[in-house]
Order: sequence, then C-alpha cells, then structure tokens
Amino acid sequence: MSKAKILVVDDDAISLELMEAMLVPNGYEIITANDGSKAVAIIVEQKPDLILLDIMMPGLDGYSTLAKIKENKTISKIPVVMLTAMGYQLNKELALQIGAVGYITKPVDLAELLKTISRLLPAV
Repeated sequence: MSKAKILVVDDDAISLELMEAMLVPNGYEIITANDGSKAVAIIVEQKPDLILLDIMMPGLDGYSTLAKIKENKTISKIPVVMLTAMGYQLNKELALQIGAVGYITKPVDLAELLKTISRLLPAV
C-alpha cells in the first residue's frame, strides 16, 4: 500500500520542518516547496494527493498559487487546504471561493490537521 503524498508549501523553513515532523510519523509522504511558483511546477510533475498551502509568501502568494492550480485542468482536482496565520473570516471566505477545500490557522493543531487530511484522502 502506498503512502498518500502531501505537498506542503510555505516560505518558512521551520514551518516546513514542523509539518514534516507532524505528518511523516502518521504515515504520509511529504514533499515541500518554499514558494508558489515552485509549488505549481512540483504539482504538475508529481501530482500529490493533497496540498497544504500557506497564504503569506513572497512572489506568488497562496491565493495566486491556488488560482493557478485551479486554472490548470491536469491538477485542478487535487484538494488544497490553506494553512496560515491569517485567521480572519474574509481570508477564509476568499480562499474557499478560489477553490480551497479547507482552512487551518497556525499554530497548527495536529488533531485538527489529521482530521482534515483523513476527511480529504482515502485511507492510507
């Protein structure tokens, strides 16, 4: 049985390490990108099962990255969960309008994260 592959996109190296430390022991394969442009290229190439996407990043921010994912027919069906320090309702509504299927605020609660992932991915 193969592991579900999750792409974590965040410009903060510590956040990437933390997500990897939280998810790998729970049976997930993690790939990372530190900006939106790299993320889109990785998504097209590797077709992850799920994307965890930060909003506040230099260059291509999370909203723009999400829009690019949703515009590309070959990757538009991959579920995207926004993972951000921005907890405002407007930010959440915008992310969901663009096509995100979830919105988790930092600091990340592991139980909430795992519950969200298990809801979106078939059993690993």
